Amino acid sequence: MSQFSREDNDYMARAIELAKEGLYTTHPNPRVGCVLVKNGEIIGEGFHLKTGEGHAEVNALKAAAGKARGATAYVTLEPCSHQGRTPPCAEGLIAAGINRVVAAMEDPNPLVAGRGHRLLQQAGVDTSWGLLESDARALNPGFIKRMSTGLPFVRIKQAMSLDGRTAMASGESQWITGSTARGDVQLLRASSSAILTGIGTVVQDNPAMTIRPEQLPLANAAELCNRQPLRVIMDSSLQISPAAKILQPPGKAVIFYRHADESKVQQLNQSNVTLVQLAELAPITVLKWLAEQRECNELLIEAGAKLSGAFTQAGLVDEWIIYIAPKLLGSQARPLFHLPGIEQMSQQIALQQVDLKTLGEDIRICYQPASSPTPDSPQPERPVAESNSSQRKEC
Repeated sequence: MSQFSREDNDYMARAIELAKEGLYTTHPNPRVGCVLVKNGEIIGEGFHLKTGEGHAEVNALKAAAGKARGATAYVTLEPCSHQGRTPPCAEGLIAAGINRVVAAMEDPNPLVAGRGHRLLQQAGVDTSWGLLESDARALNPGFIKRMSTGLPFVRIKQAMSLDGRTAMASGESQWITGSTARGDVQLLRASSSAILTGIGTVVQDNPAMTIRPEQLPLANAAELCNRQPLRVIMDSSLQISPAAKILQPPGKAVIFYRHADESKVQQLNQSNVTLVQLAELAPITVLKWLAEQRECNELLIEAGAKLSGAFTQAGLVDEWIIYIAPKLLGSQARPLFHLPGIEQMSQQIALQQVDLKTLGEDIRICYQPASSPTPDSPQPERPVAESNSSQRKEC
């Protein structure tokens, strides 16, 4: 294994911080940062911002302004070696005269998968990887999972009272959590490729499920809202109204259904709505379609107890983000998950806590499956938000 110096660690840590600049914008590409160092000084920095625009290495080389020959490149992901929407970065580093490349991790993309490193080595570039790898992996849980399994990284977001309830029996749910929690959910949405819900939530709450600039505690909030996550609805018989907020711009929507009258199909035939008919409306089928057809890296589920429970029991959830408010709603209120068939302790679904934060008067706890290895658990950093109101299924 390569031995890395303290300086190597410092420069890679800087590259990882740069990569976070693309946390909300790089979909479907990974978040990547790059630092160029020569004679102990940083001569160029870069990060990937948007698909189709310059990769981190290209932007760092531009910042170096022709001074890169003989420099070391610290990059959070193996430089690409294939022609995609942009030219291969490995070739760009070689042409610039970089003599050493340190990567945090190999690229899980089968089109790269070690080829970038081999190309660099064949050109005589000193190449190593594995520095701060767990931190680098945490930048891109969705991209890594989609490339390695063909499925997106799935998060379930729920807000509940202290007694584990998400809404009154009537469905009334505004508001359980406070303003800071609502802003935090907006950040979750902004970092997601898609948001999924069920027809029950749509009928009950009529949510828009969009990113709202006034609720994002970020300087470039308005710019971020130019990229709305894909909104996904599971609706077996197309009960949804064409006027539902979730189908309206900004952003696009996909509806998965099993059967419906042709007249209803025609009503929903809107330019920003895609209808997908499936023989069986199974969670795994929906996830595969989203990964293959929409390059979905990170899916956020904002749904009721039944749909959230179905994805959980199918073993398809990578992370549960639970907001807990200091309130009691009573035994008649609605539960967090519907999990039929669990009758004995041996059937329990075990989770492990990976993060806990206080958000105003509320608490946010992040869980992952108990079998997940904690050190390498993909957990992108999410800044705590400040906002003015809140709700159970953020609309």
